[in-house]
Amino acid sequence: MTLVAIVSLLFVGGLLACFAEYLRAGAARWLAVISVLSALLLLGRYLPNAMQVLHGETPRADQVWDHLQVLWIPRFGIHFAVAIDGLSFLMLSLTLIAGLFGLWMCWRERRFGEGFYYANYLWVLAGVVGVFCARDLFLFFCFWEVMLVPMSLLIALWGHGQKNRAAIQFFIFTQASSLFLLIAIIGVVLTHFRQTGEVSFLPAELSQTLLSSFSSSNTAFWLMLGFFVAFAVKLPIIPFHPWLPDAHTQAPTAGSVLLAAILLKTGAYGLIRFTLPLFPEASLTFAPMAAGLGVAGILYGALMAFAQTDVKRLVAYSSISHMGFVLLGIYSFTAIGLQGAVAQMVAHGLSTAALFGLAGVLQARFHTRDMLVLGGLSVQMPRWAAMLLFFTVAAMGLPGLANFVGELLALMGSFKLHPWMTVLATGGLIGSALYGLKLIRQLLFGTPRAQHPTPPQSLINNDLLRHEMLALALPLLLLIGLGLSPQLMLRQSAAWTEIIVERVNLSSEQDTDRKPHTDQGRRQLEQADSRGGRQ
Repeated sequence: MTLVAIVSLLFVGGLLACFAEYLRAGAARWLAVISVLSALLLLGRYLPNAMQVLHGETPRADQVWDHLQVLWIPRFGIHFAVAIDGLSFLMLSLTLIAGLFGLWMCWRERRFGEGFYYANYLWVLAGVVGVFCARDLFLFFCFWEVMLVPMSLLIALWGHGQKNRAAIQFFIFTQASSLFLLIAIIGVVLTHFRQTGEVSFLPAELSQTLLSSFSSSNTAFWLMLGFFVAFAVKLPIIPFHPWLPDAHTQAPTAGSVLLAAILLKTGAYGLIRFTLPLFPEASLTFAPMAAGLGVAGILYGALMAFAQTDVKRLVAYSSISHMGFVLLGIYSFTAIGLQGAVAQMVAHGLSTAALFGLAGVLQARFHTRDMLVLGGLSVQMPRWAAMLLFFTVAAMGLPGLANFVGELLALMGSFKLHPWMTVLATGGLIGSALYGLKLIRQLLFGTPRAQHPTPPQSLINNDLLRHEMLALALPLLLLIGLGLSPQLMLRQSAAWTEIIVERVNLSSEQDTDRKPHTDQGRRQLEQADSRGGRQ
């Protein structure tokens, strides 16, 4: 019941926050912090499981740390099934840590309707936690939709500039892609029903049927494509990315943190948790196309980031580039590549959340994020400048930090299956250095081209306030710790990556046995038949 308690705590905390602002000023903010901290404490119950994995006591690949499964809608075989393993633990930890960081970093921001603001904030976290825990496809889809509305409201009500346009664009892209996901889920369930006469939304049961029923059919490819499109929009990858720069730019600071650190990871998580295990053969067929899209995203994102003058927009396009490495690692179908993708998800969530937090400080101090207006901040805001320097070089993949681990493993894993695409993807490393150095040069050492507003004297003398320094210390320490000891996150996801690799290899072997594509394969079968054997 611990997982249910975490989700319920965030949902109920959001409901209480709606009314807390009428009782006392600032009560909703404190209630939100208490809710997230309590959820983190509940998640700490699974630390002994994580420590067992770190000490080499790796459980069976199919073993989960905790689970709850009860029949929810018997008529359609829908279960309320939640579970946690090493991969889910990593994602849940990232979700709650990023959620706490967003609250802490924006502690002194004043906004209208604080109660409803923090309610939507907690509901987004609850939906994401549900996505990372759900083990029933219908339940997963419900939590997937729960994330959409509160995130859209955060952008539309508390964003900047053309916030309504950005919110509508985000809503339309996500909702349209969700329809593909729903159709694909229904198609998978109907296929299972035709084979077994039973209706089930449990991936553990569906995968056993799908491996045999799709042996000689293109249906698996189209169903896989439905899953892929839904997750690709949330990732996002080219050409499903147009919503991301506007949503990041116009969202409030805490909303940008949620988008970058958490919501983008739900797309990659869906590919790893559902798409590859359910459709190993179709995914292997689609791998060159997916890898090509990943490389295109890496290069395009880096190029567009270099062309930006708005700090938030630059970081937003850099996210597209970094998520390209995740996609490349996922479709490498190697354990090292998949673990690199997971490591990149965690590292990107921490570093990009911090960069959006620092961009929010600029917005609060100077009411602008334009690099052509700002400049020379290393003298005016030395602590802010030091933090920007650290998190920028972390995002660039400095060795010794967690981002370097993720990018290196993703490239190493993909080289075996996609050598030339991997070579092209290394251009993204050069691109990240270019736009990162541009950001540092212009903001810290550049000369402002226009007179920018001067912040209050108290903020000049204390550029980063105490709560902001404490908030930024959290991702800083985690990036250093995970960079120096990457086993902390790599071993947690090892069991699930092994499952994916085994299923892909099994599917490939079965396909070879069914259809020998080469003359050598046909000759081997003929020789085996002549000996009375069977290959």
